[in-house]
Amino acid sequence: MPMVCAMSDQARTAPSAEAMEALARAALARIPEPFAGHLSDIVLLVEEFADDDTLAAMEMEPYELTGLYHGSPVGEKSAFDGMRLPDRIHLYRQPLLAEWCETGVDLGDLIRHVVVHEVGHHFGLSDDDMHALEDSV
Repeated sequence: MPMVCAMSDQARTAPSAEAMEALARAALARIPEPFAGHLSDIVLLVEEFADDDTLAAMEMEPYELTGLYHGSPVGEKSAFDGMRLPDRIHLYRQPLLAEWCETGVDLGDLIRHVVVHEVGHHFGLSDDDMHALEDSV
């Protein structure tokens, strides 16, 4: 049975992982140059929750982590790195849905915020730089 979020005078059915991925891809597509040119190889994954090892490493509870960047920031990459997994942005569906229900924020805006934040980690940006990037998306 799909999750239903009851907020104020309306109830909303939670979107599927595929629908959330589409929102995340739309957010990625709106990221401006010069950043956009470096995002073609990023793998985007929507999972229900972060795995136990990730949560333990981050010292977080399952519903606290809405997204995570795995990889090396662009400025730290080298041709001498050898074979490595592609950079990945993980979005965690259940924590995102819980925040959506709790805050009433538009889900597309929430996903855009998390995607831009994780893209910021890809570029090694500061929080202030991430906010400026988000304002431009």
